Order: sequence, then structure tokens, then C-alpha cells
Amino acid sequence: MLLTIDAGNTNVVFALYDGAQQVQMWRCKTDSGRTADEYTAWLYQLFSQNGLDFNLVSETIICSVVPDANVHLVQLCEKTFGAAPLMVSHETVQMTVNLDKPAEIGADRLVNAVAVLACYQAPAVVIDFGTATTFDVINGRGEYCGGVIAPGVNLSMQALHQAAAKLPKIGIQKTDKVIGTDTVSAMQSGVYWGYVAMIEGTLARIEAEMGEKPLVIATGGLADLFADTVPAIEKVDKNLTLRGLLSIHKQANRGQKAA
Repeated sequence: MLLTIDAGNTNVVFALYDGAQQVQMWRCKTDSGRTADEYTAWLYQLFSQNGLDFNLVSETIICSVVPDANVHLVQLCEKTFGAAPLMVSHETVQMTVNLDKPAEIGADRLVNAVAVLACYQAPAVVIDFGTATTFDVINGRGEYCGGVIAPGVNLSMQALHQAAAKLPKIGIQKTDKVIGTDTVSAMQSGVYWGYVAMIEGTLARIEAEMGEKPLVIATGGLADLFADTVPAIEKVDKNLTLRGLLSIHKQANRGQKAA
């Protein structure tokens, strides 16, 4: 079986696959200080609860945007599962990356782009509602062209609360009206409708620069909340990153067999 590991700034997601079939998925809060042994103890309980054995894992792949966590995750794969991981980077994906500094691109953004080519169509734009809100552009030739990085929704709300002493800590919520009649509704409106305007405006400018109409796909925890309001978002795929990891793993295996 294949163990995929997606280490993001907020959570680390582990998914176990038997071929293309997902067997189980678990997530934990990202902690760059968590050791391989701590991961092992945590995963052992989860495997046992689901009647699974560590020996089932024969291959591993890691997509990480948290460099300090990498050494522990690699040790987990090598020591616990005896399977050296494929580390996703611009050098390990079969995609043309048209960036000035390809090494700077986040692995998760490349994985999402690979998933688009494997499961959808190009040209396309992926909006990922994560710790940051990112827009990733794939042109009609299937090339990664760059994108946009903006503060994530929850990050913006946290900053608003911390920077203004009288503003409370609130959760993101769609409001029926733009004009708030109290502090909380005004904050919720500002964040939600402000992000809607940012999304719509950014997509319009991206399309104008591309010179072609892209398929717009949303992923991440808040994708549904904004897809309901932004007509330009045509698809919501919460498992886009995992699909991309599976595709990269398959491509790597095909390359090894061909060699």
C-alpha cells in the first residue's frame, strides 16, 4: 500500500491507499518539533483501531511546505515503514514549471496542478483556501505558469482580532447583507464579501492575462463556502492534493519501469 503525507502549515494529512482506493485518512496539527517516534506511536494506534498493519505500507510519498518537519517525516517513512519517500518538488513532477525560480514553488501548489492535468482539463486555475489563499495557473499547454498568494481567510480574521483591541475573535460566516449593523456582523461581512471581491477581481485579471478562459477549481476547507457565491468557481474538489500525490506516484513508477 501507499502512504501519502501532505504536510501543510496548519495540518499534516496522512492517507493510506490500496491502488487508487483510499483505505483511511488521518490528520494532526502541524508541529515541526514532532519526532518520528511520536508520529509512529500516534499512527500505530490509528492503524490498530482500523485493523491495519504497518507492514502493509510498501511505498511513501511526501508533499511538504514545512521544511523543519521534513527530517522527522522522512525518518518515519524510512525507519517505521522501511520505505524511503518520494519528496515532491519541481524536479520530481512531470510538468513544465515556467517560473523565474522554480525551486521556490510550494510542493502543494505543484501537486494541485498535477491533479488538474490528471483529473480535469487545462487551462485551469486552482484556488486553494488554506493557511494562505493561493491561485495557481495552468495554461492550455499544461504548463504551470505561476499564480497569486494572499493571506488566508482565518489568518486575516486572526490578524484583525489581534491588531484591534476592541474587535472580538469570530469565525468566518456568509452574511445576508453587506452592511453590518453591529461589530460582529460588520467584521463577518468585511472578511467574507471582501474575499469574494478579491477572488472575483483576481480571477478576472488572471483570465485577461492568460488570454483564454480557464476552468476554475476550488479546494481547501472553505472552498464550499465561497463556491456558493462566486459563479466563476466551477468545481470543488476537497481531495485535489491527494489526487495529485497519487498521480505523481504513478508517474514515478512508470518512469522507473521504463528505465
